[in-house]
Amino acid sequence: MNTLKTIFYWAGLSLFLVLELWLPYRPSSVSKMRRWMANLPLSIINGSIYYLIYFSVLAEIMAQAESHQLGLLNSFAMPDWLKMVCGILVLDFVLYIWHLLNHVVPLFWRFHRVHHSDMNLDVSTASRFHIGELLMSGLVRMMVVYSFGISFLTYMLFEILVNLSIQFHHSSIRINPFFEKFWILFFIPPSMHRVHHSVKIKERDSNYGVLFSFWDRFFGTLTWGIDQSLILIGIGSHRKFENLGFWHMWFMPFTKRSS
Repeated sequence: MNTLKTIFYWAGLSLFLVLELWLPYRPSSVSKMRRWMANLPLSIINGSIYYLIYFSVLAEIMAQAESHQLGLLNSFAMPDWLKMVCGILVLDFVLYIWHLLNHVVPLFWRFHRVHHSDMNLDVSTASRFHIGELLMSGLVRMMVVYSFGISFLTYMLFEILVNLSIQFHHSSIRINPFFEKFWILFFIPPSMHRVHHSVKIKERDSNYGVLFSFWDRFFGTLTWGIDQSLILIGIGSHRKFENLGFWHMWFMPFTKRSS
């Protein structure tokens, strides 16, 4: 299953890159090649470290939960498909809360700002995370998987869907406005997430959804209707492109500038 997840990851990355080159939303303000040369190696190294540390542990937790019927979801008699739906909703809601906390808690923001420091938004930004954030996220996921008894199949399906979702809503693709209005009813269109990457703090601290958009709508964190042409991508404390390379991202959480 992890091989299938990897295949979908690279297929999504390739597909959205082609679409960005064919139907670009806006021209790059900084070198796309240099950004990719920083973002992609970061993704590969992070993914390898995450896999080595967490995959076998997560797989064992899920196997134990399934064989011994542990966790909240296994406390109720329900068909497997309904357990899968509930598991995906639980995982996505936890990611919504975790994402919000990454903006609210100063320590978490130090790591999450690596993602937001990208000065352009495209599919490679979906892979631009600090390993510290990913390792903390892995601990949260383990607790959720164990507490709710989420199956291995459910978890891997969720991972595939989330990867494709974040690749899509980070991509710089010209999308039909009618499609986006329909898509935002349940999911995250690029225009919604583009607001979240705005340099304006009020706009950045909104639109935390990862797979589903209704969490933002329900909890009042949805920002919609912003003039997309006026959105400046990035964070105010990191506006020098030459200081946003691979090694700069690794050490960014340990520097003083944070806003």
